[in-house]
Amino acid sequence: MKKIEIDKVTLNIGAGEPGDKLEKAMKLLSSISNAKPVQTKSKTRIPTWGIRPGLPIGCKVTLRKERANLLLKRLLKAMNNKISRKKFDKFGNLSFGIKEYIEIPEIKYDPTIGIIGLEVAVTLKRPGYRIKNRSVRKTDIGIKHIITKDDAIKFIAEGYGVEVVD
Repeated sequence: MKKIEIDKVTLNIGAGEPGDKLEKAMKLLSSISNAKPVQTKSKTRIPTWGIRPGLPIGCKVTLRKERANLLLKRLLKAMNNKISRKKFDKFGNLSFGIKEYIEIPEIKYDPTIGIIGLEVAVTLKRPGYRIKNRSVRKTDIGIKHIITKDDAIKFIAEGYGVEVVD
């Protein structure tokens, strides 16, 4: 029950506005992940930026199981297999950004897309985490079962050959 595993890997690009930028971002996410991205819509109004509620301003794609594992290995190679300790949160999840998608192995430059960066969020779990999301008798995860920052660092370092730097 203490075994840590990848729950999901989420790729996110914030275009900031609908239109051509958003279409390029969606095309990029589908080429990286071989999955269909979904648009994210704004929830608040920011008049100075021209944003209103319901306006599509970004896109994301979520991968699980083996597809998430394979993609994470490629994304970590783009970071030269080095990650700062600051990229881990207190619950053991990991987030990092990639400045240019051409740093990812096996991804070639596409002139129709240009140069775009993306954000990667990795969510970790242990067996038994389902109890916090189930529909009947939801329960909190016990304090001894929660993944700590050090547990996540050890898992990523051993499982993916990543060097965690300060």
